[in-house]
Amino acid sequence: MNRCPITYNLCGNRKYSAEGLHLLSPRLQQLNDFPYTKEEQVREAIARAAKLSIQGVQPKLSVRLSPTKMLFEAVDSNGTYIIKPQNEYYPQLPENEDLTMRLAATVGIEVPLHGMIYSKDNSLSYFIKRFDRTSRGKKIAVEDFAQLTGNTRETKYRSSMENVAQCVNQFCTFPIIERVKLFRLTLFSFLCGNEDMHLKNFSLIRREGKIELSPAYDLVNSTIALSSPVEELALPIEGRKNRLTRKNIVDYFGKDKLGIRNSIMEEIIQDFLDTRSIWLNLIDISFLSESMKEKYKDVIDSRFARIF
Repeated sequence: MNRCPITYNLCGNRKYSAEGLHLLSPRLQQLNDFPYTKEEQVREAIARAAKLSIQGVQPKLSVRLSPTKMLFEAVDSNGTYIIKPQNEYYPQLPENEDLTMRLAATVGIEVPLHGMIYSKDNSLSYFIKRFDRTSRGKKIAVEDFAQLTGNTRETKYRSSMENVAQCVNQFCTFPIIERVKLFRLTLFSFLCGNEDMHLKNFSLIRREGKIELSPAYDLVNSTIALSSPVEELALPIEGRKNRLTRKNIVDYFGKDKLGIRNSIMEEIIQDFLDTRSIWLNLIDISFLSESMKEKYKDVIDSRFARIF
């Protein structure tokens, strides 16, 4: 029996569940394969790169959904989704990113609509709905923390989580709320092995008259994706990028630098403890290979032991 790559629900002999298709569009009864192989997607991404407003090292395509044609179409402008194909250097990256984003949602981290779709060669590509566009394609004001701090793609690692916290205090409308969100995201990144949360992976968004942290994106267990990982966070806490402990993350960064009260911290900690079994179940039913599932669980086990 097949499992839907959008919802993880069982879907019989179909490629997608009705629930998964409905999330994309209430008008969608089926979804045709994305009309490119994984190699063709990479070539298309390279060819269109100069025309697109999306950035990053990982090849990606701007697309929009056509319910009448029942497929995603690659576009040079006014795209409402981003698609990332399989990566020759980092195996199972779409499966990894989709799972990691799914885990984030279970602990109260806001994530956009995302999932995976089948391409014409039956490979899986990751999709995510753009949160910086309205349903009509109008731009929503978003700035990443590299822009906010005067850094570039080349200097996106030359900062610290303390500096990220300062940006939240300086620019957010209600920083006390956003500091809690930032801590959840930081703790999650450590626990799930995401060592690539650099300045361009944090953003502020203007919504309903207030400036706040944007929905999370680019969450990946990079520890299992890399052949020889050497760090645990992209930006240091208390001058450290590895061998981090509860003292560094919870006591120093969460309580001292972000000012999170003990009662709130206890609630956050309990949320993570309560969802650990959910994480393990989601890993088991994910689209990762069995060996990658075990590696993912090993990372979670070792990181949980150091915090809790």
